[in-house]
Amino acid sequence: MTDLKPKDFASTLDVRWCPGCGDYAVLKSLQKILSDTGAKLEDTLCVSGIGCSSRLPYYMATYGFHSIHGRAPAVATGAKLANPELDVWVFTGDGDGLSIGGNHLMHALRRNLDMQIVLFNNQIYGLTKGQFSPTSQKGLRTPSSPGGSVDTPLNPVRFAIGAGAKFIARSVDTQAKVLGPVLQAARTFEGTAFVDVLQNCVIFNDGVFDKLKDKKQGPDHTLFVEHGQPLVFGVDRNKGIRIKAGGFSLEVVSLEEGGLSEADLIVHDETNHALAGALAELGGNAGEPTVLGILFREEAPEFGAESRIGLPAKPLSMNEKLTRLSATLRKAETWDVGEDEQ
Repeated sequence: MTDLKPKDFASTLDVRWCPGCGDYAVLKSLQKILSDTGAKLEDTLCVSGIGCSSRLPYYMATYGFHSIHGRAPAVATGAKLANPELDVWVFTGDGDGLSIGGNHLMHALRRNLDMQIVLFNNQIYGLTKGQFSPTSQKGLRTPSSPGGSVDTPLNPVRFAIGAGAKFIARSVDTQAKVLGPVLQAARTFEGTAFVDVLQNCVIFNDGVFDKLKDKKQGPDHTLFVEHGQPLVFGVDRNKGIRIKAGGFSLEVVSLEEGGLSEADLIVHDETNHALAGALAELGGNAGEPTVLGILFREEAPEFGAESRIGLPAKPLSMNEKLTRLSATLRKAETWDVGEDEQ
């Protein structure tokens, strides 16, 4: 087969998202990295739940499964275990994945089955007309919170860290230079890769990430991390992150004051679990950047390989399967249920 182009991964269906929706950018990035990495249509499976993001499988020429609300990780797990050769992608939203699907997402992350989970995070329920979601900012006025949401928002990256995920990244929908390499790294990771994509809902939560996307001022509000590189950011690359004196907490410093240099800053170590947790929290206070890129990556046993230990190398015939099942059922103590003796 000849090498596939990005357009070869697109289905013939009209893409039906609102004009300006961040979903378009994620779809294009996905199709490009699949093309760049030599993916095959017949070996790729896209699984989704319910929501705007969950329409994505319709727009891919690969295999697809539009499953039920919150259950995409469970469906994807079954598909991957049944056919380990599949390249399985899960597409979910902040409502679908973290509300009704939070339990499924948590267990998928801790198991570390070889698949990619991409969370479209627009901090709102877009498909069902703008209710607040688990990631909505406190005080957000919506049809379901007309007085302003009183919920404390959930941080998807912190959630993934707590669940024991071994690959955790964050990106912005329209920043293809960040999102593309992150998705490519996720695809090559041997385990569950979780990517939190900050994206725009033009109808119900428009502009929520505008300061991160601004071409002129965005670098002052975002920090792209690379393994082995100091944590430097800013329009003029004159800001950085160091450990605050007196404990393990982070602070933003200026490289133009106090004689500080890049040597005084933290060097990113994507295998450092504690550092990933601290980086995930940045962005909540004035002056702090939102961290993008791969926050955490650690090699660990892959669930699929572990679950196949002891199984036959080749498929069994039906008679062999029945024989093994019968032996398993009779392996433990058994008893007959009959009439009581008089």
